[in-house]
Amino acid sequence: MSDSWYSAPSPDKHRGSSRQLRRGAGLALVFASVLATGAATGAWGDGVRAFAGSRDLAAGESPAEANFGGGAYGDAAGRAAGLHEDTERGREDGAPSDGEEAEELVSRSGDRWSSAYTAREYEGLRQTLDGEYVGVGISVRRERDAQGLPSVAVARVARGSPAARAGVQRGDRLRAVDGEDVSDHPVTDVVARLRGSETGGRSAAPSPLGSSVDVELDRDGQQWKETLQRVRLNTDAVTVKRMGPTVTRIKVSSFTKGTAEQVRDAVTRQVPAGSGILLDLRGNSGGLIKEAVTAASVFLKGGLVATYEQHGSQRALYADARPGAAAAVGRAAPPLVVLVDGGTMSAAELLTGALQDRGRAVVVGSRTFGKGSVQMPRKLPDGSVAELTVGHYATPSGRSLDGEGITPDLPIDGSGDAAERARTVLSGLEARS
Repeated sequence: MSDSWYSAPSPDKHRGSSRQLRRGAGLALVFASVLATGAATGAWGDGVRAFAGSRDLAAGESPAEANFGGGAYGDAAGRAAGLHEDTERGREDGAPSDGEEAEELVSRSGDRWSSAYTAREYEGLRQTLDGEYVGVGISVRRERDAQGLPSVAVARVARGSPAARAGVQRGDRLRAVDGEDVSDHPVTDVVARLRGSETGGRSAAPSPLGSSVDVELDRDGQQWKETLQRVRLNTDAVTVKRMGPTVTRIKVSSFTKGTAEQVRDAVTRQVPAGSGILLDLRGNSGGLIKEAVTAASVFLKGGLVATYEQHGSQRALYADARPGAAAAVGRAAPPLVVLVDGGTMSAAELLTGALQDRGRAVVVGSRTFGKGSVQMPRKLPDGSVAELTVGHYATPSGRSLDGEGITPDLPIDGSGDAAERARTVLSGLEARS
């Protein structure tokens, strides 16, 4: 990953020869808010929301249930084809093995969405998908300062986090981490330093939980230092905001474990009677497909959500049709507008496509990213994990998302204009309902 993104990176970006580049695509979920968020806003954070190669799983599966066996690049025992023998021999020769097997498998796959992790890094990913992470609560992005020089700005501060308690605010400039100037560092590196999970670290390194990090900040020319303790924080995947008497915005930043239930709770408990729903999926680069399908069930009374191809066979994902599953359907269904942008991808695109194809929502914004692939993990003998693409999915009408994305019903460029237009559309839908 890099500092600023506006379009889909080429496969070569993900297959770069350096260890840091190859791992960058995979560590976004562990280290930062993701490529998609970066693609749309340049924002990254140590409170992770999602990423380009996010853990998209078939319905009913979670990272803990994946088994790591079989798949396109190995046998049923979980051995990587053509790789296991070589790496075992290399280990006998005294060559370093931590993460090497996964990185070699990723390199051989030619898959731009593939990712390589050490055992420790993958454990961090699993924790993030469970809706929590270790950090100080700062999300950052790269931008130019008032003098036009590169800088790292605070994009968001998690509520109740060590950074929030220290008075760090959105817009502050992060000048240094642990005494090292980070103004021109890649954002992934900055976030890794904040989290205590530098990409060059070994899997045997001590856990960052409870450790401290020194940060130097700048606000309007006034510089100061803070020492922040790393704690376990929950990701704020869903936030709700009233935007007037007839519009309620539900912002979903990722699809980690429990996100769908948060969406259901927001609809049933925080959307007043007579209010339309603005489902904001901008910058949401995916996560667990199971959560996206369950979230679709909140707005759809059963029926097809998506189809996907895995190892040559076609499968389907359906919304829950059981009584009480749908919280926002029926005669009193609130009008629904989905707001998207170039950072909307993967599982978020799956949800958007289902709501659009089924006629449940009007989609407003700019074309989505176009990641319609599913990744599965494979644990290798050295403890590292390789995530490789095992299939692709399509919307209920059969539209392929991979490389295409979703074209909004009302295309609009500019985040501010899009949000305002979405409110106008929602008001119009309410008047007709």
